[in-house]
Amino acid sequence: MCWFAAVVSLLLLTHMAHADEYLGNLSSNPYAPNSTANPFGAGSPFGADSVTNPYGRFGSPFSNQSSTNPFATNAPTLFDSQGNYRGRLSSNPYDPGSVSNRFGRYGSSFSPDSINNRFGAGSPYSPDSPANPYGEGLRIFGDE
Repeated sequence: MCWFAAVVSLLLLTHMAHADEYLGNLSSNPYAPNSTANPFGAGSPFGADSVTNPYGRFGSPFSNQSSTNPFATNAPTLFDSQGNYRGRLSSNPYDPGSVSNRFGRYGSSFSPDSINNRFGAGSPYSPDSPANPYGEGLRIFGDE
């Protein structure tokens, strides 16, 4: 039974080591404090962990964790309010999980899971959609 406790504690420590950091919401709502469209909230270009900060690790065009680096492989992830994965907030057009891959599940304008589909996850009438100017948008998480 002692080995079982050791395995469980090892798994918990591994999970805690890979915990994700909340970075705000991908939203076009300029008044929501957690919106990336709010320059005084999560969208501040001066915030250390903002995806709009060109000198931070999540907004720099040179960081592997950046949403603006077209070669990034560890870009921030997107989730809706129900916890459904909505892809990576990445400008990498070749990453299968990127919202910028126009042939991928999360970037295609025809996929129901894509924020680029105005009749799917990108509907301007959905509260989770980044295209809804009055909604909450999608939650953004980056690796710590």
